[in-house]
Amino acid sequence: MAGAEEAAGVPPDSALTLPGFLDDAADRYGERDALRFGAHTITYAELQALAAQATARLVDAGVGKGSSVGLWVANRPEWIVALFAASAAGAVVTPISTFAKGTERDHVLNHADVALLVAQQALGRRRPVDELTGDHPQLAAEPPLACTAVPALRRIVGVAGGPAFELGELASPGGEPGDDSVLDGVRRHIAPADDAVVVYTSGTTADPKGIVHRHRTFVVQAYRFASLMELTPDDRVYSAQPLFWTAGMAMSLGATMAAGACLILDETFNAGRALDTIERERATTVHAWPHQEKEMAELPGAGQRDLTSVRRVEFSSPLARLAGLTEDTWGTYGAYGLSETFTICAALPASAPAALRRRTNGRPLDGIDLRIVDPERGVELDRGETGEIVVRGETLMRGYHKVEREHTFDTRGFFHTGDAGYLDEDGLLVWTGRMSGLVKTGGANVSPVEVEQAAADLAGLKAAAAVGVPHPTLGQALVLCAIIGKAEPPAADAIRAHLAAKLSAYKVPRAVVYFRDDEVEYTDNDKIRSGALAAAAERRLADEGREIAGHRYR
Repeated sequence: MAGAEEAAGVPPDSALTLPGFLDDAADRYGERDALRFGAHTITYAELQALAAQATARLVDAGVGKGSSVGLWVANRPEWIVALFAASAAGAVVTPISTFAKGTERDHVLNHADVALLVAQQALGRRRPVDELTGDHPQLAAEPPLACTAVPALRRIVGVAGGPAFELGELASPGGEPGDDSVLDGVRRHIAPADDAVVVYTSGTTADPKGIVHRHRTFVVQAYRFASLMELTPDDRVYSAQPLFWTAGMAMSLGATMAAGACLILDETFNAGRALDTIERERATTVHAWPHQEKEMAELPGAGQRDLTSVRRVEFSSPLARLAGLTEDTWGTYGAYGLSETFTICAALPASAPAALRRRTNGRPLDGIDLRIVDPERGVELDRGETGEIVVRGETLMRGYHKVEREHTFDTRGFFHTGDAGYLDEDGLLVWTGRMSGLVKTGGANVSPVEVEQAAADLAGLKAAAAVGVPHPTLGQALVLCAIIGKAEPPAADAIRAHLAAKLSAYKVPRAVVYFRDDEVEYTDNDKIRSGALAAAAERRLADEGREIAGHRYR
Protein backbone atom coordinates (compact mmCIF):
# COMPACT_ATOMS: atom_id res chain seq x y z
CA MET A 1 0.00 0.00 0.00
CA ALA A 2 1.01 3.63 -0.37
CA GLY A 3 3.54 4.93 2.11
CA ALA A 4 3.89 8.33 3.71
CA GLU A 5 6.25 9.59 1.01
CA GLU A 6 3.85 8.57 -1.73
CA ALA A 7 0.85 10.17 0.00
CA ALA A 8 2.78 13.43 0.15
CA GLY A 9 3.44 13.27 -3.57
CA VAL A 10 7.21 12.79 -3.16
CA PRO A 11 8.87 9.85 -4.93
CA PRO A 12 11.55 7.80 -3.18
CA ASP A 13 15.10 8.44 -4.39
CA SER A 14 15.28 4.96 -5.92
CA ALA A 15 12.39 5.81 -8.27
CA LEU A 16 13.72 9.02 -9.83
CA THR A 17 14.50 7.44 -13.21
CA LEU A 18 11.91 5.84 -15.48
CA PRO A 19 13.24 2.28 -14.99
CA GLY A 20 13.48 2.92 -11.25
CA PHE A 21 9.93 4.25 -11.26
CA LEU A 22 8.65 1.06 -12.93
CA ASP A 23 10.62 -1.17 -10.55
CA ASP A 24 9.27 0.72 -7.55
CA ALA A 25 5.68 0.38 -8.82
CA ALA A 26 6.18 -3.35 -9.47
CA ASP A 27 7.66 -3.85 -5.99
CA ARG A 28 4.71 -2.08 -4.37
CA TYR A 29 1.83 -3.28 -6.51
CA GLY A 30 3.15 -6.37 -8.34
CA GLU A 31 -0.03 -8.42 -8.85
CA ARG A 32 -2.41 -5.51 -9.08
CA ASP A 33 -3.74 -4.51 -12.51
CA ALA A 34 -1.60 -1.81 -14.13
CA LEU A 35 -3.18 -1.66 -17.61
CA ARG A 36 -6.44 -2.68 -19.18
CA PHE A 37 -6.73 -2.70 -22.99
CA GLY A 38 -9.81 -4.27 -24.52
CA ALA A 39 -9.94 -7.80 -23.07
CA HIS A 40 -6.28 -7.69 -22.02
CA THR A 41 -5.00 -7.06 -18.48
CA ILE A 42 -1.36 -6.46 -17.56
CA THR A 43 -0.27 -6.42 -13.94
CA TYR A 44 2.57 -4.29 -12.62
CA ALA A 45 4.81 -7.36 -12.37
CA GLU A 46 3.95 -8.33 -15.94
CA LEU A 47 4.61 -4.81 -17.18
CA GLN A 48 8.03 -4.91 -15.54
CA ALA A 49 8.83 -8.26 -17.17
CA LEU A 50 7.61 -7.11 -20.60
CA ALA A 51 9.74 -3.98 -20.38
CA ALA A 52 12.81 -6.03 -19.40
CA GLN A 53 12.27 -8.31 -22.39
CA ALA A 54 11.89 -5.35 -24.73
CA THR A 55 14.96 -3.65 -23.24
CA ALA A 56 17.06 -6.69 -24.12
CA ARG A 57 15.72 -6.58 -27.67
CA LEU A 58 16.58 -2.89 -28.04
CA VAL A 59 20.07 -3.32 -26.59
CA ASP A 60 20.65 -6.20 -29.03
CA ALA A 61 19.58 -3.80 -31.81
CA GLY A 62 22.28 -1.35 -30.78
CA VAL A 63 20.30 1.05 -28.56
CA GLY A 64 22.45 2.48 -25.78
CA LYS A 65 23.10 5.50 -23.62
CA GLY A 66 21.94 8.62 -25.43
CA SER A 67 20.43 6.80 -28.43
CA SER A 68 17.42 8.51 -29.99
CA VAL A 69 14.36 6.25 -30.12
CA GLY A 70 11.15 7.41 -31.79
CA LEU A 71 7.80 6.12 -30.55
CA TRP A 72 5.00 6.35 -33.13
CA VAL A 73 2.23 4.29 -31.51
CA ALA A 74 -1.31 5.06 -30.35
CA ASN A 75 -2.66 4.62 -26.80
CA ARG A 76 -1.74 0.97 -26.44
CA PRO A 77 0.23 -1.07 -23.87
CA GLU A 78 3.06 -1.35 -26.42
CA TRP A 79 3.60 2.43 -26.14
CA ILE A 80 4.15 2.10 -22.40
CA VAL A 81 6.35 -0.99 -22.68
CA ALA A 82 8.49 0.73 -25.33
CA LEU A 83 8.86 3.90 -23.23
CA PHE A 84 10.18 2.02 -20.20
CA ALA A 85 12.26 -0.37 -22.30
CA ALA A 86 14.02 2.35 -24.26
CA SER A 87 14.58 4.37 -21.08
CA ALA A 88 16.12 1.34 -19.34
CA ALA A 89 18.47 0.95 -22.32
CA GLY A 90 19.62 4.53 -21.75
CA ALA A 91 17.86 6.00 -24.77
CA VAL A 92 16.12 9.36 -25.11
CA VAL A 93 12.55 8.76 -26.31
CA THR A 94 10.77 10.98 -28.80
CA PRO A 95 7.01 10.33 -28.87
CA ILE A 96 5.50 11.15 -32.26
CA SER A 97 1.90 12.27 -32.66
CA THR A 98 -0.31 9.69 -34.35
CA PHE A 99 -1.97 12.68 -36.05
CA ALA A 100 1.31 13.53 -37.79
CA LYS A 101 1.45 13.29 -41.55
CA GLY A 102 4.44 13.25 -43.91
CA THR A 103 6.06 16.66 -43.48
CA GLU A 104 5.47 16.95 -39.74
CA ARG A 105 6.50 13.32 -39.16
CA ASP A 106 9.71 13.75 -41.12
CA HIS A 107 10.54 17.01 -39.33
CA VAL A 108 10.35 15.24 -35.94
CA LEU A 109 12.35 12.22 -37.15
CA ASN A 110 15.08 14.46 -38.53
CA HIS A 111 15.14 17.10 -35.82
CA ALA A 112 15.33 14.45 -33.08
CA ASP A 113 17.87 12.38 -35.08
CA VAL A 114 15.76 9.28 -34.47
CA ALA A 115 17.94 6.21 -35.08
CA LEU A 116 15.42 3.52 -34.15
CA LEU A 117 11.68 4.00 -34.65
CA VAL A 118 9.07 1.90 -32.87
CA ALA A 119 6.06 2.27 -35.15
CA GLN A 120 2.53 0.93 -35.31
CA GLN A 121 1.85 -0.99 -38.50
CA ALA A 122 -1.97 -0.67 -38.44
CA LEU A 123 -3.95 2.19 -36.91
CA GLY A 124 -7.59 2.19 -37.91
CA ARG A 125 -7.66 2.76 -41.64
CA ARG A 126 -4.07 4.00 -41.64
CA ARG A 127 -0.90 1.97 -41.99
CA PRO A 128 1.76 4.30 -40.58
CA VAL A 129 4.80 2.20 -41.52
CA ASP A 130 3.52 1.82 -45.07
CA GLU A 131 2.98 5.60 -45.23
CA LEU A 132 6.58 6.17 -44.18
CA THR A 133 8.09 3.63 -46.56
CA GLY A 134 5.77 4.79 -49.33
CA ASP A 135 7.12 8.31 -48.99
CA HIS A 136 10.70 7.01 -48.64
CA PRO A 137 11.16 3.64 -50.42
CA GLN A 138 14.75 3.38 -49.12
CA LEU A 139 13.27 2.69 -45.67
CA ALA A 140 11.65 -0.54 -46.92
CA ALA A 141 15.08 -2.23 -47.07
CA GLU A 142 16.63 -4.50 -44.46
CA PRO A 143 18.39 -2.70 -41.60
CA PRO A 144 20.67 -0.90 -41.24
CA LEU A 145 18.63 1.61 -43.23
CA ALA A 146 20.13 4.40 -45.31
CA CYS A 147 17.77 7.10 -46.52
CA THR A 148 18.84 10.54 -47.65
CA ALA A 149 15.52 12.10 -46.56
CA VAL A 150 15.76 10.69 -43.01
CA PRO A 151 19.50 10.10 -42.67
CA ALA A 152 19.72 9.21 -38.95
CA LEU A 153 17.11 6.44 -39.10
CA ARG A 154 18.70 2.99 -39.10
CA ARG A 155 15.94 0.64 -38.00
CA ILE A 156 12.14 0.44 -37.80
CA VAL A 157 10.66 -1.89 -35.17
CA GLY A 158 7.06 -2.79 -35.96
CA VAL A 159 4.16 -3.05 -33.53
CA ALA A 160 1.30 -4.94 -35.14
CA GLY A 161 -1.65 -2.89 -33.90
CA GLY A 162 -5.19 -4.23 -34.00
CA PRO A 163 -7.36 -5.41 -31.09
CA ALA A 164 -4.73 -7.69 -29.52
CA PHE A 165 -1.80 -6.66 -27.38
CA GLU A 166 1.27 -7.76 -29.36
CA LEU A 167 4.85 -6.66 -28.78
CA GLY A 168 5.82 -7.86 -32.23
CA GLU A 169 9.46 -7.11 -33.01
CA LEU A 170 9.97 -5.70 -29.50
CA ALA A 171 9.86 -9.28 -28.18
CA SER A 172 13.16 -11.10 -27.82
CA PRO A 173 13.45 -14.46 -29.63
CA GLY A 174 12.04 -17.12 -27.33
CA GLY A 175 11.04 -14.45 -24.82
CA GLU A 176 14.46 -14.53 -23.15
CA PRO A 177 15.20 -11.42 -21.06
CA GLY A 178 18.78 -11.07 -22.32
CA ASP A 179 22.07 -10.89 -20.42
CA ASP A 180 21.14 -9.51 -17.00
CA SER A 181 24.70 -8.38 -16.23
CA VAL A 182 24.82 -6.25 -19.39
CA LEU A 183 21.37 -4.76 -18.77
CA ASP A 184 22.18 -4.05 -15.13
CA GLY A 185 25.37 -2.33 -16.22
CA VAL A 186 23.46 -0.12 -18.63
CA ARG A 187 20.91 0.84 -15.97
CA ARG A 188 23.55 1.75 -13.37
CA HIS A 189 24.60 4.63 -15.59
CA ILE A 190 21.13 6.16 -15.92
CA ALA A 191 20.73 9.20 -13.66
CA PRO A 192 17.68 11.31 -12.69
CA ALA A 193 19.30 14.31 -14.42
CA ASP A 194 19.69 12.44 -17.74
CA ASP A 195 17.50 13.40 -20.67
CA ALA A 196 14.48 11.09 -20.90
CA VAL A 197 12.02 12.41 -23.48
CA VAL A 198 11.81 14.99 -26.23
CA VAL A 199 8.22 16.14 -26.66
CA TYR A 200 7.30 18.02 -29.83
CA THR A 201 4.72 20.77 -29.64
CA SER A 202 3.63 23.61 -31.90
CA GLY A 203 5.33 26.91 -31.25
CA THR A 204 5.20 30.40 -32.68
CA THR A 205 7.06 29.18 -35.75
CA ALA A 206 5.77 26.69 -38.28
CA ASP A 207 7.88 23.71 -37.22
CA PRO A 208 7.13 21.95 -33.91
CA LYS A 209 9.72 22.50 -31.19
CA GLY A 210 11.40 19.67 -29.28
CA ILE A 211 11.07 20.06 -25.51
CA VAL A 212 13.71 18.12 -23.58
CA HIS A 213 12.72 16.72 -20.19
CA ARG A 214 14.76 14.72 -17.69
CA HIS A 215 13.94 11.42 -15.97
CA ARG A 216 13.41 13.15 -12.63
CA THR A 217 10.81 15.49 -14.10
CA PHE A 218 8.62 12.64 -15.36
CA VAL A 219 8.65 10.91 -11.97
CA VAL A 220 8.17 14.04 -9.84
CA GLN A 221 5.13 15.09 -11.89
CA ALA A 222 3.69 11.56 -11.77
CA TYR A 223 3.77 11.48 -7.96
CA ARG A 224 2.61 15.08 -7.76
CA PHE A 225 -0.48 14.41 -9.89
CA ALA A 226 -1.30 11.23 -7.96
CA SER A 227 -1.24 13.22 -4.74
CA LEU A 228 -3.16 16.26 -6.04
CA MET A 229 -5.87 14.05 -7.58
CA GLU A 230 -5.95 11.81 -4.46
CA LEU A 231 -5.71 8.61 -6.47
CA THR A 232 -5.55 5.26 -4.66
CA PRO A 233 -4.65 1.73 -5.78
CA ASP A 234 -8.37 1.00 -6.09
CA ASP A 235 -8.88 3.64 -8.79
CA ARG A 236 -9.55 2.68 -12.39
CA VAL A 237 -8.52 5.57 -14.61
CA TYR A 238 -9.94 5.98 -18.11
CA SER A 239 -7.99 8.44 -20.24
CA ALA A 240 -8.63 9.87 -23.69
CA GLN A 241 -5.44 11.97 -23.42
CA PRO A 242 -2.85 10.95 -26.04
CA LEU A 243 0.20 9.40 -24.41
CA PHE A 244 2.49 11.29 -26.80
CA TRP A 245 1.73 14.63 -25.08
CA THR A 246 2.82 15.60 -21.58
CA ALA A 247 -0.67 15.42 -20.02
CA GLY A 248 -1.01 11.83 -21.16
CA MET A 249 2.42 10.96 -19.80
CA ALA A 250 2.18 12.75 -16.45
CA MET A 251 -1.51 13.03 -15.54
CA SER A 252 -2.71 9.73 -17.02
CA LEU A 253 0.15 7.23 -17.18
CA GLY A 254 2.52 8.53 -14.53
CA ALA A 255 -0.03 9.45 -11.86
CA THR A 256 -1.93 6.18 -12.26
CA MET A 257 1.25 4.15 -11.81
CA ALA A 258 2.48 6.28 -8.89
CA ALA A 259 -0.79 5.49 -7.12
CA GLY A 260 -0.78 1.79 -8.03
CA ALA A 261 -4.09 2.21 -9.85
CA CYS A 262 -5.18 0.73 -13.20
CA LEU A 263 -4.99 2.72 -16.44
CA ILE A 264 -7.72 1.89 -18.96
CA LEU A 265 -6.77 2.51 -22.58
CA ASP A 266 -8.61 2.83 -25.87
CA GLU A 267 -6.34 3.01 -28.89
CA THR A 268 -8.00 6.15 -30.25
CA PHE A 269 -10.93 8.24 -29.10
CA ASN A 270 -14.41 7.33 -30.28
CA ALA A 271 -17.29 8.66 -28.20
CA GLY A 272 -19.38 5.48 -28.34
CA ARG A 273 -16.44 3.21 -27.63
CA ALA A 274 -15.30 5.48 -24.80
CA LEU A 275 -18.69 5.26 -23.09
CA ASP A 276 -18.68 1.50 -23.56
CA THR A 277 -15.23 1.26 -21.96
CA ILE A 278 -16.01 3.56 -19.03
CA GLU A 279 -19.20 1.64 -18.26
CA ARG A 280 -17.80 -1.87 -18.80
CA GLU A 281 -14.56 -1.29 -16.88
CA ARG A 282 -16.26 0.57 -14.01
CA ALA A 283 -13.90 3.51 -14.34
CA THR A 284 -13.66 5.73 -11.27
CA THR A 285 -11.73 8.59 -12.90
CA VAL A 286 -12.15 10.06 -16.38
CA HIS A 287 -9.60 12.24 -18.18
CA ALA A 288 -10.93 13.72 -21.43
CA TRP A 289 -11.07 17.09 -23.15
CA PRO A 290 -14.33 19.05 -22.76
CA HIS A 291 -15.35 18.58 -26.39
CA GLN A 292 -14.85 14.81 -26.04
CA GLU A 293 -16.99 14.71 -22.89
CA LYS A 294 -19.68 16.72 -24.66
CA GLU A 295 -19.63 14.31 -27.59
CA MET A 296 -20.01 11.33 -25.25
CA ALA A 297 -22.84 12.92 -23.29
CA GLU A 298 -24.79 13.81 -26.44
CA LEU A 299 -24.78 10.29 -27.86
CA PRO A 300 -28.25 8.70 -28.12
CA GLY A 301 -28.87 6.63 -25.02
CA ALA A 302 -26.04 8.18 -23.01
CA GLY A 303 -28.47 8.93 -20.19
CA GLN A 304 -29.26 5.24 -19.80
CA ARG A 305 -25.62 4.25 -19.27
CA ASP A 306 -24.51 3.11 -15.82
CA LEU A 307 -21.72 5.54 -14.98
CA THR A 308 -22.20 5.41 -11.22
CA SER A 309 -18.65 4.12 -10.75
CA VAL A 310 -17.26 7.50 -11.86
CA ARG A 311 -16.28 9.59 -8.82
CA ARG A 312 -13.62 11.81 -10.32
CA VAL A 313 -14.56 13.92 -13.33
CA GLU A 314 -14.83 17.68 -13.72
CA PHE A 315 -18.17 18.83 -12.28
CA SER A 316 -18.58 21.13 -15.28
CA SER A 317 -18.52 18.07 -17.53
CA PRO A 318 -21.88 16.74 -18.77
CA LEU A 319 -20.56 13.31 -17.73
CA ALA A 320 -20.78 14.41 -14.09
CA ARG A 321 -24.57 14.57 -14.31
CA LEU A 322 -24.70 11.19 -16.04
CA ALA A 323 -22.61 9.79 -13.17
CA GLY A 324 -25.09 11.22 -10.64
CA LEU A 325 -22.66 13.71 -9.09
CA THR A 326 -24.53 16.53 -7.38
CA GLU A 327 -21.71 18.54 -5.76
CA ASP A 328 -18.48 20.06 -7.05
CA THR A 329 -16.05 18.36 -4.66
CA TRP A 330 -13.26 17.42 -7.11
CA GLY A 331 -11.59 19.00 -10.10
CA THR A 332 -8.23 19.60 -11.75
CA TYR A 333 -8.93 22.88 -13.53
CA GLY A 334 -7.50 24.95 -10.67
CA ALA A 335 -4.06 24.57 -12.23
CA TYR A 336 -1.67 26.15 -14.72
CA GLY A 337 1.15 24.73 -16.77
CA LEU A 338 2.45 23.98 -20.21
CA SER A 339 4.45 21.35 -22.06
CA GLU A 340 7.67 23.15 -21.11
CA THR A 341 6.94 22.44 -17.41
CA PHE A 342 5.80 18.87 -18.12
CA THR A 343 2.21 19.98 -17.40
CA ILE A 344 1.48 21.81 -14.16
CA CYS A 345 3.72 24.30 -12.37
CA ALA A 346 0.91 25.78 -10.24
CA ALA A 347 -2.09 23.90 -8.89
CA LEU A 348 -4.60 23.35 -6.12
CA PRO A 349 -5.51 19.96 -4.67
CA ALA A 350 -8.42 18.50 -6.63
CA SER A 351 -10.53 18.58 -3.45
CA ALA A 352 -9.91 22.31 -2.81
CA PRO A 353 -13.06 24.43 -2.46
CA ALA A 354 -14.84 24.73 -5.79
CA ALA A 355 -14.97 28.53 -5.63
CA LEU A 356 -11.19 28.68 -5.27
CA ARG A 357 -10.64 26.23 -8.14
CA ARG A 358 -12.90 28.31 -10.38
CA ARG A 359 -11.31 31.64 -9.42
CA THR A 360 -7.61 30.80 -9.52
CA ASN A 361 -5.07 28.51 -11.14
CA GLY A 362 -3.43 27.46 -7.92
CA ARG A 363 -0.27 28.07 -5.98
CA PRO A 364 3.22 27.61 -7.48
CA LEU A 365 4.30 24.05 -6.68
CA ASP A 366 7.30 23.03 -4.57
CA GLY A 367 10.54 23.58 -6.43
CA ILE A 368 8.92 26.11 -8.80
CA ASP A 369 9.79 29.81 -8.85
CA LEU A 370 6.93 31.57 -10.66
CA ARG A 371 6.83 35.34 -11.08
CA ILE A 372 4.90 38.02 -12.97
CA VAL A 373 7.00 40.49 -14.94
CA ASP A 374 6.45 43.48 -17.14
CA PRO A 375 6.85 42.02 -20.66
CA GLU A 376 8.62 45.14 -21.93
CA ARG A 377 10.97 45.96 -19.03
CA GLY A 378 11.35 42.50 -17.48
CA VAL A 379 10.89 43.84 -13.93
CA GLU A 380 8.85 41.90 -11.40
CA LEU A 381 5.34 43.25 -10.76
CA ASP A 382 3.46 43.56 -7.50
CA ARG A 383 0.62 41.35 -6.36
CA GLY A 384 -2.51 42.01 -8.38
CA GLU A 385 -0.67 43.49 -11.36
CA THR A 386 -1.08 41.64 -14.68
CA GLY A 387 2.01 40.81 -16.70
CA GLU A 388 3.82 37.89 -18.29
CA ILE A 389 4.14 34.62 -16.38
CA VAL A 390 7.79 33.50 -16.11
CA VAL A 391 8.94 30.30 -14.44
CA ARG A 392 12.03 28.33 -13.43
CA GLY A 393 12.48 25.28 -11.24
CA GLU A 394 12.85 21.53 -11.01
CA THR A 395 10.19 20.49 -13.53
CA LEU A 396 11.05 23.10 -16.14
CA MET A 397 12.47 21.64 -19.35
CA ARG A 398 16.22 21.39 -19.80
CA GLY A 399 15.67 23.41 -22.96
CA TYR A 400 14.54 23.18 -26.55
CA HIS A 401 16.36 20.55 -28.57
CA LYS A 402 19.08 22.11 -30.74
CA VAL A 403 18.37 25.62 -29.46
CA GLU A 404 21.00 27.55 -27.51
CA ARG A 405 20.14 28.17 -23.87
CA GLU A 406 20.42 31.95 -24.22
CA HIS A 407 17.67 31.86 -26.83
CA THR A 408 15.33 30.01 -24.45
CA PHE A 409 15.90 31.38 -20.93
CA ASP A 410 16.67 34.84 -19.65
CA THR A 411 19.87 35.68 -17.78
CA ARG A 412 18.33 34.55 -14.48
CA GLY A 413 17.25 31.21 -15.90
CA PHE A 414 13.54 32.06 -16.23
CA PHE A 415 11.43 30.76 -19.10
CA HIS A 416 9.04 33.38 -20.48
CA THR A 417 5.76 31.57 -21.12
CA GLY A 418 4.05 34.12 -23.35
CA ASP A 419 1.02 33.84 -21.04
CA ALA A 420 -0.51 36.66 -19.04
CA GLY A 421 -1.67 36.58 -15.44
CA TYR A 422 -1.22 37.91 -11.92
CA LEU A 423 -0.65 36.66 -8.38
CA ASP A 424 -3.46 37.56 -6.00
CA GLU A 425 -3.01 38.74 -2.43
CA ASP A 426 -2.66 35.12 -1.24
CA GLY A 427 0.00 34.26 -3.80
CA LEU A 428 -2.38 32.26 -6.00
CA LEU A 429 -1.97 32.51 -9.75
CA VAL A 430 -4.75 33.84 -11.96
CA TRP A 431 -4.16 33.14 -15.67
CA THR A 432 -5.80 35.78 -17.87
CA GLY A 433 -4.95 34.68 -21.40
CA ARG A 434 -2.23 34.04 -23.94
CA MET A 435 0.19 36.75 -24.94
CA SER A 436 1.53 34.68 -27.82
CA GLY A 437 -0.21 33.90 -31.10
CA LEU A 438 -0.80 30.20 -30.49
CA VAL A 439 -4.33 28.89 -30.78
CA LYS A 440 -5.24 26.40 -28.05
CA THR A 441 -8.05 24.23 -29.37
CA GLY A 442 -9.36 21.01 -27.85
CA GLY A 443 -6.35 20.74 -25.56
CA ALA A 444 -3.77 21.10 -28.36
CA ASN A 445 -1.59 24.05 -29.36
CA VAL A 446 -1.73 25.01 -33.03
CA SER A 447 0.72 27.39 -34.68
CA PRO A 448 -1.11 29.82 -36.99
CA VAL A 449 2.09 30.11 -39.02
CA GLU A 450 2.02 26.39 -39.83
CA VAL A 451 -1.60 26.58 -41.03
CA GLU A 452 -0.93 29.74 -43.03
CA GLN A 453 2.08 28.21 -44.76
CA ALA A 454 0.00 25.18 -45.72
CA ALA A 455 -2.58 27.54 -47.26
CA ALA A 456 -0.01 29.73 -49.03
CA ASP A 457 -0.30 27.94 -52.39
CA LEU A 458 -4.09 28.20 -52.60
CA ALA A 459 -5.09 29.96 -55.81
CA GLY A 460 -7.60 32.82 -55.61
CA LEU A 461 -6.56 34.19 -52.21
CA LYS A 462 -4.43 37.21 -51.48
CA ALA A 463 -3.60 35.83 -48.04
CA ALA A 464 -4.83 33.45 -45.39
CA ALA A 465 -4.66 34.03 -41.63
CA ALA A 466 -5.40 31.43 -38.97
CA VAL A 467 -6.99 32.77 -35.77
CA GLY A 468 -8.66 31.42 -32.66
CA VAL A 469 -12.17 32.47 -31.66
CA PRO A 470 -13.68 31.67 -28.25
CA HIS A 471 -15.55 28.37 -28.01
CA PRO A 472 -17.28 26.96 -24.89
CA THR A 473 -15.88 23.41 -25.15
CA LEU A 474 -12.84 23.67 -27.42
CA GLY A 475 -11.43 26.69 -25.61
CA GLN A 476 -10.77 28.24 -28.99
CA ALA A 477 -12.03 27.21 -32.40
CA LEU A 478 -9.45 27.41 -35.17
CA VAL A 479 -10.76 29.57 -38.04
CA LEU A 480 -9.09 30.40 -41.34
CA CYS A 481 -9.66 33.96 -42.52
CA ALA A 482 -9.43 33.87 -46.31
CA ILE A 483 -8.47 37.27 -47.76
CA ILE A 484 -9.98 37.49 -51.22
CA GLY A 485 -7.79 38.61 -54.12
CA LYS A 486 -8.83 39.47 -57.66
CA ALA A 487 -9.52 35.86 -58.70
CA GLU A 488 -12.49 33.73 -57.70
CA PRO A 489 -11.68 32.27 -54.27
CA PRO A 490 -11.86 28.50 -53.68
CA ALA A 491 -14.85 27.12 -51.79
CA ALA A 492 -14.53 26.55 -48.07
CA ASP A 493 -14.74 22.76 -48.45
CA ALA A 494 -11.96 22.85 -51.03
CA ILE A 495 -9.78 24.94 -48.71
CA ARG A 496 -10.30 22.56 -45.79
CA ALA A 497 -9.63 19.53 -47.99
CA HIS A 498 -6.42 21.14 -49.24
CA LEU A 499 -5.26 21.70 -45.65
CA ALA A 500 -6.37 18.24 -44.48
CA ALA A 501 -3.99 16.70 -47.01
CA LYS A 502 -1.06 18.54 -45.42
CA LEU A 503 -1.86 18.89 -41.72
CA SER A 504 -2.85 16.79 -38.74
CA ALA A 505 -6.62 16.68 -38.26
CA TYR A 506 -6.64 19.00 -35.22
CA LYS A 507 -4.75 21.66 -37.20
CA VAL A 508 -7.41 21.87 -39.93
CA PRO A 509 -9.57 24.98 -39.35
CA ARG A 510 -13.11 24.31 -38.19
CA ALA A 511 -14.45 27.07 -40.41
CA VAL A 512 -13.42 29.38 -43.23
CA VAL A 513 -14.46 33.05 -43.14
CA TYR A 514 -13.97 35.27 -46.21
CA PHE A 515 -12.85 38.90 -46.05
CA ARG A 516 -12.27 41.53 -48.69
CA ASP A 517 -8.89 43.19 -48.50
CA ASP A 518 -10.42 46.51 -47.40
CA GLU A 519 -12.01 44.76 -44.40
CA VAL A 520 -8.65 43.74 -42.96
CA GLU A 521 -6.47 45.89 -40.68
CA TYR A 522 -2.74 45.97 -41.41
CA THR A 523 0.27 47.21 -39.46
CA ASP A 524 2.63 49.85 -40.85
CA ASN A 525 4.86 47.09 -42.23
CA ASP A 526 1.90 45.41 -43.97
CA LYS A 527 1.29 42.59 -41.47
CA ILE A 528 -2.26 41.56 -40.66
CA ARG A 529 -3.41 42.59 -37.19
CA SER A 530 -4.40 39.13 -35.97
CA GLY A 531 -6.22 40.34 -32.86
CA ALA A 532 -8.52 42.62 -34.83
CA LEU A 533 -9.04 39.91 -37.44
CA ALA A 534 -9.98 37.32 -34.80
CA ALA A 535 -12.58 39.70 -33.39
CA ALA A 536 -13.90 40.38 -36.90
CA ALA A 537 -14.08 36.64 -37.61
CA GLU A 538 -16.10 36.07 -34.43
CA ARG A 539 -18.53 38.85 -35.44
CA ARG A 540 -18.83 37.39 -38.93
CA LEU A 541 -19.61 33.94 -37.52
CA ALA A 542 -22.32 35.51 -35.36
CA ASP A 543 -23.76 37.56 -38.23
CA GLU A 544 -24.02 34.42 -40.33
CA GLY A 545 -25.31 32.27 -37.47
CA ARG A 546 -22.50 29.77 -38.06
CA GLU A 547 -22.13 26.67 -35.89
CA ILE A 548 -18.84 25.08 -34.86
CA ALA A 549 -18.69 21.82 -32.90
CA GLY A 550 -22.18 22.20 -31.47
CA HIS A 551 -21.92 25.90 -30.60
CA ARG A 552 -23.87 28.45 -32.63
CA TYR A 553 -22.39 31.95 -32.72
CA ARG A 554 -24.93 34.69 -32.08
